[in-house]
Formats: sequence, structure tokens, C-alpha cells
Amino acid sequence: MNILIVAAHADDEVLGCGGTIAKHRAKGDEVRVLFMTDGVGARGQSNEDARARMAACEAACELLGAPNPTAFDFPDNAMDSVPLLKVAQAVEESLLAFAPDIVYTHHAHDLNVDHRVTHESVLTALRPQPGRLRPSILAFETASSTEWRTPSALSAFVPNWYEDISSTLQAKLDALRCYEMEMRPWPHARSLEALHHLARWRGACIGVEAAEAFELVRYVG
Repeated sequence: MNILIVAAHADDEVLGCGGTIAKHRAKGDEVRVLFMTDGVGARGQSNEDARARMAACEAACELLGAPNPTAFDFPDNAMDSVPLLKVAQAVEESLLAFAPDIVYTHHAHDLNVDHRVTHESVLTALRPQPGRLRPSILAFETASSTEWRTPSALSAFVPNWYEDISSTLQAKLDALRCYEMEMRPWPHARSLEALHHLARWRGACIGVEAAEAFELVRYVG
């Protein structure tokens, strides 16, 4: 199977579905990772910082078995300043080139605006039209963004799809260590300890050692 991860920033792919990426690769699936921004522009960081983050990204993706990630240059934490059509067209080009069977992307209502625009661009690019690509779409949670949104029944992340990552949790944690500059000390939501606990809790929800949780946006069998 062809698996595409569309994430706003480098590190989102590991936070949201790192264990699932490694699981797909273990099954022999082809996995590609697409990023929308350099992830550092909004903080006034330099080109050197952007290169360091991309190096971390490449190391993390290599560990998970998804080398050579692709990155666009949309403005970090300002993707809402770009017309949605332009973003969707960029995503669509990648979709057509790869023809994925499954697309993983952000939850629609994350606190981070880039996450929300990325989700909308994926759904726009994958409008279910006759004769077009019809991959299944799964939305992942991103620690320190998904759960920080104002509580609402309309915006809550309500998982209805789980991937058992008991055998790939260590790969996820190792990949997160590549993003040392982005991780935070416990008890921050984006700490190694918190991500470990989250995987264990999601696993406990379905009776396994560790899991990642998703919202099924669309299933095409």
C-alpha cells in the first residue's frame, strides 16, 4: 500500500503517527511524508535553525523507515494568510504523483492554525469526485495542540480508529529524540514522558500495550 502523511511541521509526523509509520514500513508499505512549512519562521529563527530542524526531520524519518521527506515553504504559523486553493493545489500535486491508499493528516480543530489549514487543504484536494483519487483519510492528534483547543463537542478529538503500536512504540520514542530542540521537559504535553504515557493510555483503551488514536474521516474499501 502507498501511505502519505501530510503534516504542517517537522515533528508533527512523529507526534501524531510515528508508531503507525514504522508499523506500515514493517508490513512493507511505501510511506512518504510531506510537510507544509519549515516550522521555524514564526519564531524569528534563522535559515540555520531551519536546516537543523530539517536534519532532525530526516534523521527521524530515516529511523521510522520513511526517508527523503518533502517540505513546502508555506509561512510557519501563518498558513491562513495563503489562499486555501493554493495550498490545496500543492497537496494535490503530491497526491497525484504518489496515488496513496491512505492519507494521515491533522485533526480538523487543532489549536495551531497551520494544522487546521493543512487538514482543510487535504480535504479540498481529495474532494470525492468521479474518476479522482479516493484514499482513506485518518486524522491524528498532535500533543500540545489538539488537547489545548477550547473544549467543545464540535471541536473535540474523538478517536474511532486505533493502531496497535506495541511493537513500534520504541521506534516512535527514538524518532522523537531526534527532535530534541522541539521536545520539552515533563510535565509538558510534548515531553517524551507525556508521549509515552499517551501511547500507553491509547493502548489501554483497546486492551493492548500501546496505540495511536485517529479519527476516521473517510474510509474507502
